[in-house]
Amino acid sequence: MKACARRRFAARVWPAVVVSVVALGLGGCGGGGGGGAEVASAGDGKAKASKTAQGEVARYVEGQRRFVRCLREEGLDVPDPDAKGHIDYGDARELKADPKFTRAQVKCEEFLLPVPEELERQEAPKLSAKEIATRKRYAKCMQENGVPEAPDVGDDGYSDQDFENDGKMKWDPTSARAKRAIRICAPIIGDPVDPGKGKG
Repeated sequence: MKACARRRFAARVWPAVVVSVVALGLGGCGGGGGGGAEVASAGDGKAKASKTAQGEVARYVEGQRRFVRCLREEGLDVPDPDAKGHIDYGDARELKADPKFTRAQVKCEEFLLPVPEELERQEAPKLSAKEIATRKRYAKCMQENGVPEAPDVGDDGYSDQDFENDGKMKWDPTSARAKRAIRICAPIIGDPVDPGKGKG
């Protein structure tokens, strides 16, 4: 895992901390008759989800390729993206200081797409058993202290929300009940920050 990716996830995941993982569709695992049909249905769902993810990745990579072609048409020497759509710009600071690059970015930005969740998950740094346990404890604490909608943390220590690009939270961290829960649960993650008074 590249250091830049680890820093990005550290900055992204912990502010929203563990608000968490895996709302996996496990409802079809219950008992009762028709077990074979339920298993088949669950398998079909996973297959469809996998195909959808593959399609999103393919569209993203193609968008990156079109973006690179556009940059080249604007006179920039940019390498092809790799199989995951990553573009190695080399010395990014030097490139960003080039006015030609800035103008080209504006002109070519129409080809840029959000990084798919599947790729975000692949790039997420692997957490230690201790880190995963800490995040699970924090999520449980939040749920038990006024934020029941805070989703569970998955076995990898991440939440589906950690990889969503819409910027929306499934709960309001500025509410009075959320701020109270954060104060109570902060010691679990070693966070001494007082979230202040909540609204509502």
